[in-house]
Amino acid sequence: MAKKGGFPGGMGMPGNMNNLMKQAQKMQKQMEENQKALEEKEFTASAGGGAVEVTISGKKEITKVKLAEEVVDPDDIEMLEDLVMAAANEALRQVEEASSSMMSKMTGGLGGLGGGLPF
Repeated sequence: MAKKGGFPGGMGMPGNMNNLMKQAQKMQKQMEENQKALEEKEFTASAGGGAVEVTISGKKEITKVKLAEEVVDPDDIEMLEDLVMAAANEALRQVEEASSSMMSKMTGGLGGLGGGLPF
């Protein structure tokens, strides 16, 4: 007759799985809370010595563009376009950096998920 289950130790495994599931649920809740907090933040970057300023939400949506009057030159539209693009890209980089930092704080305590398992 075939033996049920394939793990040595038999009854010890369900308790460990329950603990692991509780930890995973707690971590998921923390990640959701952190993500919401990140989405509520705003990130501002400027270019051209402050002539162009772009603000982006944590949801990666542009919420504000501020232009200094002297940067609006009808004869040099390309410069203005480049400055807006540079400021927007820098603000997006700030959002990504904050998101990565949040994730590394969340996962830093794991120490190599599953490191203690025998397989």
